Amino acid sequence: MKHVAVLTSGGDAPGMNAAIRAVVRCGVSKGWSMFGVYNGYAGLISGNIRPMGTRDVGGILNKGGTILGSARCQEFYTDAGRLKAIRTLRQIGIDALVVIGGNGSQTGSYELHKLGFPVVGIASTIDNDLCGTEITIGVDTALNIALEAIDRLKVTASSHQRAFLLEVMGRKCGYIALMAGIAGGAEYILIPEVETDPEEVAETLDLAYQHGKEHAIIVVAEGAKYNAEALINYFEKHRDRLGFKIRATILGHVQRGGNPGAFDRILASRFGNGAIEAIDREDYGVLVGLNKSAITTTPLEEVVGKTKEISMDMVKLARALD
Repeated sequence: MKHVAVLTSGGDAPGMNAAIRAVVRCGVSKGWSMFGVYNGYAGLISGNIRPMGTRDVGGILNKGGTILGSARCQEFYTDAGRLKAIRTLRQIGIDALVVIGGNGSQTGSYELHKLGFPVVGIASTIDNDLCGTEITIGVDTALNIALEAIDRLKVTASSHQRAFLLEVMGRKCGYIALMAGIAGGAEYILIPEVETDPEEVAETLDLAYQHGKEHAIIVVAEGAKYNAEALINYFEKHRDRLGFKIRATILGHVQRGGNPGAFDRILASRFGNGAIEAIDREDYGVLVGLNKSAITTTPLEEVVGKTKEISMDMVKLARALD
């Protein structure tokens, strides 16, 4: 009988609970003993680890966030902290660990793997910037929240003949901004990967006004060189020529807090089962992801320290649709 623990780390993403549920229930179905690690790597070091059965994960499939909690842990960045975490796992009798999270979380997974502890990662981040998977848990739900915001802002913008800047999450990766902007029919999209001259944005707004549009929507990732605040400051100096009055809305952590949609619930369930199957065949030090519609595993050494590049074809599409 295997003893397997699961933890969540980093920023929460809609669908994490569905992944926890799948890991626990699929493990139990094999006759294994399952455990939950509370408060991420901090709980791993402190020994905040408790048994989990099928009833413990009942009713969480549709809930956002993570029932296991997440916390930053400076101690885990040290060799001593990581060795302490492994000692804790071995003292409890844990045979393998499943880590649900994004880049930082999987870097932690890789460090444990290098120290000889069996680890399997599950790709979960709304930024969709993890290598080794086409899409991560939480992305679809976060996109739909951003899209709903765009649709609602369009109604108000049309009523008052205004332009709205919608700032979405994405410090280093503009995936959410790019896809939400395309799906929402934005006039312009700004992302960290592509440097943009704010004068181009101003010209786009001016042209839309001259063509008689009743509204305009600009979607900007928080990590873009010109975020919402910077653009508002720029437009204040050119407001006489824009036509539209400009307002900014920062969506922020609202994107993280939604209940997962059907896609994320199914994806998380598949990832959870994929992690258990990887442990069963002793395929450790890997990230469970989705590639060409199939559940795959990618060595963590090919994942950590890298950021998945944005599709330039989608950037070109966005420009063509402006």
